[in-house]
Order: sequence, then structure tokens, then C-alpha cells
Amino acid sequence: MKKILLLALFPIFFSLAQMTEGTKDTTAIIQPKETMQPEPSKWYYGGTIGFNFWNDYFYLSVNPLVGYHVSPKFSVGGKLQYAYINDDDFTSHNYGASIFSRFRPIQPVYLHAEFAYASYEHISGYNFTTRSYESERVWVPFLLLGGGYVQQISPNASIYAEVLFDVIQDNNSPYEDWDPIVSRDCKDDYSLAKSTFRPLCRKFRDMTL
Repeated sequence: MKKILLLALFPIFFSLAQMTEGTKDTTAIIQPKETMQPEPSKWYYGGTIGFNFWNDYFYLSVNPLVGYHVSPKFSVGGKLQYAYINDDDFTSHNYGASIFSRFRPIQPVYLHAEFAYASYEHISGYNFTTRSYESERVWVPFLLLGGGYVQQISPNASIYAEVLFDVIQDNNSPYEDWDPIVSRDCKDDYSLAKSTFRPLCRKFRDMTL
């Protein structure tokens, strides 16, 4: 009787063993998809807004900038420049445009070349009858050469310092001979923007002495 029972149970155990061996894990292993990081844009935008005032003097400048990275070390771009000056008896609207290029021999240091063409009111004298300055509008070319240092402080912001010299030295230039143009600022996306218009208060003071 025991033999008959064992023989009857054997096929059941054998079938269970076959079922156990034939069962496969059908759980799918889902691999996380790699997030595709967008390539950084070769275009960059920036600019400066500056103002200064004391007593009867007021100065406001707006200088938007757009640039394009031709390569990781070389970029080109353009600027628009506008400055409003109100100094007691004299008011001036200065404006112009420029094109520039920058080359980075090493990461934090860059070389800068910029050609600018600007129009501003040139003071030609003082009218004692009307007690006001006489001026004429002149166009002045600038060829600015120099370089600077930039340090990134976040993925989208950095600080910089820049020194440029005007090598044309036009007679109507508001800058003194070989006077360095120094700028420093915090910018967005390496937008190394600065104004080529400096307040003409020193020139005004010299003419009134």
C-alpha cells in the first residue's frame, strides 16, 4: 500500500519540480533613461545700465550687447550705446555703436579689440549772453585694444575687470591722450559689456576754469 501511495505521489512531486524549474522571472528591469543635457547656446546677451548724479549733474547710460561664440576661445559681437548728460546749463544725448572680438589664450584671461563710432555733443564755447554752452555734434571713431580678467562665480554669472586703450586718439575724443578706459562689473553669461561713454564732467570743469 505504501509503495502504491509513493508511486502515486511521485508524478505530483515531479510535476511540481518541473513547474518550479520552468518558471522564469518575468519582472522587467527598467533602466533609467539618461537625461539629455541641452548644449549651451553659442549666443550670449548682456549690457550695462549706469547712472551718476550730484548737485546739478545727472548722467544715465544704457548699453545693450549681443555676442556669439565662434569657438570656445573666440567670440564676436556688437553693442549699442546711449548716454544722457544734464549738467546745469548743458544737456547732451550721446549715442553710437560698436563691433568687438575677444580671444581667450587661457581660461580667465581674454584679449579684446573693439571698433566704435559714436556721436556726441562737443562743447565749442560758452555764450555769456544766454549763459549757456554752445556745442556742435561730432562723430568720433574709437579703436579700443586691451584685455581683461573674468572669474565665473555661478553657472550663469561672473565678475570681470577690463582695461582698454583708444589707439586712434581722435581730436574730438572725450578721453585724454592714452587715458585707460577701466571697467569692472558683474555680468550674466560672460557678457563683458561696458560703456565707451564716460561722464564728461572733468572736461566741463576744465573748460569753466
